[in-house]
Amino acid sequence: MSILKPGVPVGLCSDHAGFELKSIIEGYLTAAGIEYKDYGTDSTASVDYPDFAHPLARAVEAGEVYPGIAMCGTGQGMAITLNKHQGVRAALCWDVEIARLAREHNNANVLVMPARFTSPEYAISMLEVFLNTEFAGGRHQHRIDKISVK
Repeated sequence: MSILKPGVPVGLCSDHAGFELKSIIEGYLTAAGIEYKDYGTDSTASVDYPDFAHPLARAVEAGEVYPGIAMCGTGQGMAITLNKHQGVRAALCWDVEIARLAREHNNANVLVMPARFTSPEYAISMLEVFLNTEFAGGRHQHRIDKISVK
């Protein structure tokens, strides 16, 4: 079952290193009839990943997009920046099983992928699993409730 919410687009962002993979993800979403909002970047020209991660994170927190998908060279910069936001649980995924568990156990609301280390085909596989894995709740919800710093 899909985690997509009717009328709520998926949010996307990348830096220059993730731009090409983001373009491929956009093509996949378009072909699947899934609406998305792109928070940039729009080329392979060198940029700073926080300039794109913060707008995506704010949109996820506000419920304007769900879920988010972010890419940079290693995924680390995006994940670190996104997770500075209290309403974001960004999961750096490099494996389909990690993507599944990030949703099932951690209720991740942003999938982060390392563009320089992920083939387009494998990125699509991770995305499909992420979008089609429900949060298990139960004992995992108790842990999620302990994440935010108040």
